[in-house]
Amino acid sequence: MTTAIDSNVLIDVIGEENRFTDAGIRALDAARHAGRLIVCPVVAAEISGHFHSHEELASALDRMGIALCEMSAVALHGAGAAYVDYKRRSSAPKPRMLADFLVGGHALWQADRLLTRDRGYYRTYFPKLAVLDCRDY
Repeated sequence: MTTAIDSNVLIDVIGEENRFTDAGIRALDAARHAGRLIVCPVVAAEISGHFHSHEELASALDRMGIALCEMSAVALHGAGAAYVDYKRRSSAPKPRMLADFLVGGHALWQADRLLTRDRGYYRTYFPKLAVLDCRDY
């Protein structure tokens, strides 16, 4: 079982402690016991500000048992198609959300499920994606 991890879960764990930190730790532990953990380059970029260098980032991912996994062409295309659908449906689409669609596309086509706190639009725009909410742990 391969679990893709969303940046919000990792930020809850590596950033300042907050009300989601304990749930994030439990969810990551459960996912690690179920199989492989991966992140896409977008997630790595989103969490990189919590580290002084790319070496520290790579070391932290390694210690957590998380592999950085490049995005396939099919995942990129699927993410783009879902984003275009979102822009068509929304009266005020948010340009920053493209990153979230890339995370969703990566998870759908390169993992078995996604661990996140943002389950709503993933379920709407990636209905075949198994979405785990870290708050359920």
